[in-house]
Amino acid sequence: MLPIGIVTVSDRASSGVYEDLSGPAIREVFTEWLATPWQAVHRLVPDDQPRIEAALRELADEVKCPIIVTTGGTGPAPRDVTPEATMAVCDRILPGFGEQMRAVSLRSVPTAILSRQLAGSRGASLIINLPGKPGAIAECLGAIWSAMPYCVELLGGPRLAFTDAAPRYHRPSA
Repeated sequence: MLPIGIVTVSDRASSGVYEDLSGPAIREVFTEWLATPWQAVHRLVPDDQPRIEAALRELADEVKCPIIVTTGGTGPAPRDVTPEATMAVCDRILPGFGEQMRAVSLRSVPTAILSRQLAGSRGASLIINLPGKPGAIAECLGAIWSAMPYCVELLGGPRLAFTDAAPRYHRPSA
């Protein structure tokens, strides 16, 4: 089973004030689109940079997740530190992912320009920041899906298989 990391970043969900809906929304998208047998490795952490960094390091270095997706903490509020935590643990930043997610989100939500989503790599793991709104999960993943599988392969990860429900993806021909 391929481990896929899902990190929900939320003070309120991590303290039990409300239920985490974004983590399960990510799980639903991967269940619908990914044919490769996989299992979710979920972490729920507060908006605390050291705790986010620790979760990302664990999932990349110990669990060896080729894909780690975060949700939440990407806005401009003072406690929104997910991008900073991601930059701190990544070897390389891949700015095109964040640019594409914002471009697609801006078509329906004018405040998407406030999002600071990004992606990067740590070793063989692709780390992607998604917004915290459950309704935006599929939209943002769909926006980057065409490049995500090939990026995973370039980082040394597996060749993924997809269902017919998944968005189209691109692998350059040899």
